[in-house]
Amino acid sequence: MAFGGEAEYAGAMRADIVPGATFPDYELTDHRGKRRKLSQLQGLDPLILVLSRGAFCPKDRRQMEGLVQLHREMEVGYCRLVTISTDNLIETNEFRSGVGAHWPFLSDAGRKMQKDLDIAEYTDPQHNPMVPHTLVLEPELRVYKIYMGYWFFGRPTVEELRQDLRAVLQRCRADWDISKPELRAAWEKGDKARFYPYGKTYAEVFAGQE
Repeated sequence: MAFGGEAEYAGAMRADIVPGATFPDYELTDHRGKRRKLSQLQGLDPLILVLSRGAFCPKDRRQMEGLVQLHREMEVGYCRLVTISTDNLIETNEFRSGVGAHWPFLSDAGRKMQKDLDIAEYTDPQHNPMVPHTLVLEPELRVYKIYMGYWFFGRPTVEELRQDLRAVLQRCRADWDISKPELRAAWEKGDKARFYPYGKTYAEVFAGQE
């Protein structure tokens, strides 16, 4: 089930996490043992954030495997991808390596984020995971769309995420349509501030990447 645009959010997580809201800038430990903030990992780009049940779940492994090809497209499209689970660091690394992922995996083994978002999966007290969600975030962690994936087919397909990224990029990239006369005029004057990544420094464009 997805929530975005004009649709009303039905409360699958904390009530204030809705399209248009700012997602909390959690700081968690990544697969290399380094503390990372979501804002740092996002940089200036759209971000797909996957809140996962963890390595033990075949549904989650299949979802990550499907994202491997999309991530290759996202890298050349200036978009970011992050997975968070309640796995410990060893499990987090095994999860990431096992599906062939090359994007950051974060560990919420202490359930800080799980509790803060009120997404504990009460039907699985043995693993105590998060109810799986996939969020599409505009720059500055602004929520564009939320998918709740307790059932596997509640999770977005790769094609749905492509469409979401297209819509978000159209909103956040001033140079989406470079045929506009005002953009051509700005470029010819040497004004590259509205062109991405030309108007940004190397540090701005690649901040937080592996």
